[in-house]
Parts: sequence; C-alpha cells; structure tokens
Amino acid sequence: MISESAGRTQEIGRELGKRLRKGAVVSLRGSLGAGKTVLAKGIAEALGISEAIVSPTFTIVQEYDGERMRMYHLDLYRLSGEDEFESMGGEEFLSPDGVTLIEWSEKIEDMLPEDTIYIELTINDDLSREIEIKGIEL
Repeated sequence: MISESAGRTQEIGRELGKRLRKGAVVSLRGSLGAGKTVLAKGIAEALGISEAIVSPTFTIVQEYDGERMRMYHLDLYRLSGEDEFESMGGEEFLSPDGVTLIEWSEKIEDMLPEDTIYIELTINDDLSREIEIKGIEL
C-alpha cells in the first residue's frame, strides 16, 4: 500500500495494531526516516497507549503499558548483532507478554520467531511511502 502522509502511515499502524494479538513480534524495516516510528505510534494508539512514542535508539528498548496490552519497542540500530542482543537478554522480547516492535531487526534475523510479521517501508521518489506487510492481513 502507498502512504502519502505521516497521518496515513499512522492510520495504517492503527489498523495493524487492532489485529495484533498477545505474543506478536513485528519487524519494522526501512531506511532512516522511512516512517517506522510513525507506524509504531499508530500501533501504540490501537493498543491503548497514551504515552508519546519515540524511537528508542539510545535506550534500545522502551516499554509501554497499554489498555489493551503492553508494547515493547526495540531499536537495534546501535547493536552489533545477535551476540550483543543475547547479552542484553533480548530473547525475552521474542516471546512477549504483549507485542514487540523491532526496528533494524535485520541484525537478529536468524533469531526472529517463525511467525514474525514483517513490515517494509520504502521512501518513493515523490516522498510517499510504500508499505509492504507480510504475515498478517489488513
């Protein structure tokens, strides 16, 4: 699908968030500025999270308690790979008691659960975003 604005990207996130179930792991992929965190904001809204959602680039993990369920938002941009992820106890986020969103999940590709939902965001020449979702229907 194509998103022409941040508002539409967030709306797609809300629709996706309504369909997520406890234990879901979502891989958010795309270049810097592609809209991964904007999509995460929409998912958070659907989970009943009222806190401001920011990319956890420096903290690596942000936890949010929602009315519907908890959300873990991971940004692995600064991690070197699977060994560092394991040493920080990252495996616990791969079978969560809520929903886990992982930005830059490519760094732990071989560790992701079989039923991971993959979302690829691509910036088009006209600055719209192409959003490809695999593993769940919208």
